[in-house]
Amino acid sequence: MDRATQLIQVIEKNPGIQFSEIMRETGMKNGVLSHYTRKLEESGTVQIERTPRVTRFYPLGINKKESILIKNLRQETPKNILVILLEQGSLTFNEITERVKRSPATVSINLTQLIQDEIIESKFVNTKRTFQIIDKETVQSAISKYHPDVMDRSADRVADIFSSL
Repeated sequence: MDRATQLIQVIEKNPGIQFSEIMRETGMKNGVLSHYTRKLEESGTVQIERTPRVTRFYPLGINKKESILIKNLRQETPKNILVILLEQGSLTFNEITERVKRSPATVSINLTQLIQDEIIESKFVNTKRTFQIIDKETVQSAISKYHPDVMDRSADRVADIFSSL
């Protein structure tokens, strides 16, 4: 298999994958990978999102909303927050912090980003600020499509909870 085909397969299997992850996965050196990703971008074979610190690669056909969701699902804390909110519906900041087992500062940064990305929203219910997913179907669909293992682990956690009762 040629390197371009190998790259396309890696990107299709891992939408939102970062440059460094592709290097690890393929064993290609920085210069070689740069050459092939540039060729794929120029030929319109893959989509590339460049931000100041991170470059992400997506297969064709992924829209902006999906790419934002995929990017968050590729990061541990935002992914855990989304799975917990899918399971619970609506939670307070302290409940989220307790369940994801991260520092309040880390949770705050991630919640702020998820709100800016318009994936979750916050509301005040009885003077308590709660967080919930704006479009559960879209989040559920993206998890099922790009990260099915996440829901398997989630189902295992629910089963563990019931078996411990």
